[in-house]
This record gives sequence, C-alpha cells and structure tokens, in this order.
Amino acid sequence: MELSEKQSKNYVDHGDLPTSKYHSKNEQKEYDFVANRVVRKRNNLFEAVGHFVKSCLGGGILGIHEAFMKCGLWTALFVSIIFGIYISYCLHMLVSAAQKLCKQLHVPEMSYPDVAEASLEVCPFPSLRRYSKWFRYAVDLTIIIDLFGASCVYQIMIAKTIMEVVDNREGSNELDLGRLRLYILALLIPILILCMIRSLKYLAPFSIIGDIFIVICVIATVVYGLRSAPPISTVPGWKEAVGFFEFCGIVVFSLEAIAVILPIENNMKNPKQYPAVIACGMFTVLLFLLPIGFFGYWGFGENCVTPVTLNFPNDVFPTVIKSLIGVMIFLTFALNFWVPFNLVWYYISKRHDPKKHWIWERVYRAIFIVLITIISIVFPNIGNFMGLLGAFALSNMGFIFPAIIDLVIVWERPGLGKWRWRLWRNIAIIFVGILLFFAGTYSNLKGLLTTIL
Repeated sequence: MELSEKQSKNYVDHGDLPTSKYHSKNEQKEYDFVANRVVRKRNNLFEAVGHFVKSCLGGGILGIHEAFMKCGLWTALFVSIIFGIYISYCLHMLVSAAQKLCKQLHVPEMSYPDVAEASLEVCPFPSLRRYSKWFRYAVDLTIIIDLFGASCVYQIMIAKTIMEVVDNREGSNELDLGRLRLYILALLIPILILCMIRSLKYLAPFSIIGDIFIVICVIATVVYGLRSAPPISTVPGWKEAVGFFEFCGIVVFSLEAIAVILPIENNMKNPKQYPAVIACGMFTVLLFLLPIGFFGYWGFGENCVTPVTLNFPNDVFPTVIKSLIGVMIFLTFALNFWVPFNLVWYYISKRHDPKKHWIWERVYRAIFIVLITIISIVFPNIGNFMGLLGAFALSNMGFIFPAIIDLVIVWERPGLGKWRWRLWRNIAIIFVGILLFFAGTYSNLKGLLTTIL
C-alpha cells in the first residue's frame, strides 16, 4: 500500500473529538460537513480514483500469482472477484458511517481511528462508551502491524530480486534460504540510511514512477506467461482448504484499501461521489491484479515465486525489468515505513523532551528498521507473510471493525430494519472476518514456521 502525502498524514492525525451526541444539538439545519472543511486543493472524481488505485498497487500484486498457485486457478479467479465486491461493500460501510458521524458530531472530517473512537462514544450502549479510546488504539495498532509487516515483505522482495539478478538464474521454489537471509541482512544499512529521510516530498515521486513499472509488469506477465503456458485443462482449478485460506489472506492483503479510503474521501471535492470512487477504483485494481494472478500461475506453474518478475526469462529486457522493480521497491520502502512509524512516534514522543525529539526520532527509526530486518531474516517466506498480514490484520481492519462501527451507529438511527436485516448483515460480515482471522492466520503462520524449523 502506497500513499500520497495528504493520505499519509491522515493516518497520524489524532485530533480531539467532541463527544456530544446528535440529539443534544439543537440546530434546525443539518450540519454541512463538506462546507466546513478547510479550504484546500481537493481531488475530483478521476483524481480520487487514481489515489485509490495507487494505494492498492503495492507489493501484494507482485505476489498474487503465488496465491493462485496455492488455491487453484479457477477458484482463485472467482474468489478474487467476490472479495473485490465484498471489500468494496465494507469500504462503503465505513465511509457512510464516517459521514454520519461528521453530521452528528459537527466535525468536518475524520480519520479511521477517529471514526472508531467516536462510534463507541455516541453509541446507545453506555457500557461500551468506556472502551472508545481502546477501540481507537486497536485500530492504530492494527494499522501499525499491517504496515510494518508490509515493510518486511518489501525488504524480502528487494533481497530476493537482488539475489536472483546477481545469481543470474530464473526463480525456483528450491531457494537457498541461508543465502537469502544474508542478502536481507546486507540491506540493513542501505535501508537504514534511506529511512532517515523524514519528508514525504522527497519520496512521493518514486511512488508514481513505481506505478508505471507495475503496469509494465502486468503486460510482461501476460506475455511471458502465455509463452510458457501449458494446456489450461491441465492446471488445477481447486487444490485444498489450507491453500484456500492462505490464498484468502494474500488476496485480502492485495485488495484491501480500508485505511486509505477515508483520507481519500476527506480530500474530495464532492464526498458524496465516494461510492463511484470505490466501484471504479476496485474495478481498476482487479484489472491489474487478475492478469498477474491468472497468467502468472498458468504460465509459470507450480514453481512460480514472488515477486512475479523473478519468473521472467533471463534475457536482457526481463532482467532490466527485474532490476528496475527491485530499485523502485527499495525507494518506496521509506514511504511505506513513514506511516506506521509516525503513528508510533505520535505516542512515544510524549515520553521525551521536545528539544531532543530530533535525536530520539532517529534512534527509534533505527530501532524499528533493525526489528523489521530481524523479522524478515527469521521469516523470509513472502507468500505466507502477506497471507498472515491479510488474515491477522486486515480481517479486523477491513471486515470486523467496520461491521461493529456500522452496527452501533445504525442501531437507533435508522434502526435495524425489517427482520433486523442490518443486524444479520453485520453479524455475517463479522463471522467472515473471524473465520478468515483464525483459519487464515493458522494456515499462513504454519507456512511461515516451516522456514525456521
């Protein structure tokens, strides 16, 4: 997941929320949260869709073919589309809840942690209100785990790409993990120096260039995949349950945009157009993701590895693509690291003298980079790592949390509806999230542990 500067800053915007309930506002005219937003350059519909797509085109899309391999070609294709629709619906629920809270609390805009805290603060159940701050902390912690985990994925991808280019061989499942770990360790100092850059304005251009390489990568995957593709009837359409849940974690990791949708909505000229942003954005993301998954697995078969570029032949042009993708992942690493670190820094900076923040921030940056490197060395399995993040972090952030937020907000207004359909809808979403959390976490964690046993 990659962010623009405005989107990234919304992650760490911890404003104080008013706690007055809607019915305490004695105003005849409904609060216009859009008119009260700070005047600045805002995005039109096309630009908002572009930010949505750019935010989803991260490391996950470069590993989706391996997820197809775990699940089976046709099952993975069908379930990917279902997850795209399902995730889009949950995004819609979260934004709708945020806009209702903006009107109710008379605040112009809200971040995801804001919405989580405010939803319990104004809920009709007094016993839950005391946990509003803890709900906010849970969202913050989930974002931190997800994005620091994504940083680990990026570091492994960089090391694996360098290793394959240096060794001048095509990807293979028979990977020398000891050698890969040495490459990951060798990246510690370069990444440490890179992540001392504290301003996003120096990092954002690399993200845009990286998206161009993603487009090239999609085209190359289709071309090289078709060159080596066997008869499609010989490719398994379904494999096994364990592989299915591993796949679910990876595809959720690759498609989920729950943490960026509110920053995008907050910067739109017409926030009421957000359903179109979600629909067009998810459709476009699937247009990138499905070809890599489908043709990557069909063409490169059971020996396909992540990132997908490592499956390309060792000719000059494919080698150039591999090298450029590796360089761009390296340069965008700092952008991915910026968001979770600044969330952590918001809390730990309060423990230090503001006059010494300049040195303590760099110390903590170094500490977290070392921790990321250690985790990457211990668990260098990219596929299961992405699946674990999708199952553990995004099942909560993408499904369970939005359903809880929606349920407490609609409980009284407009109510649960005929036959309490809103209650059953949210229970179903929570159930799917819990199922993915336990089954996906177990299957992917089991796969990760095999790399150290």
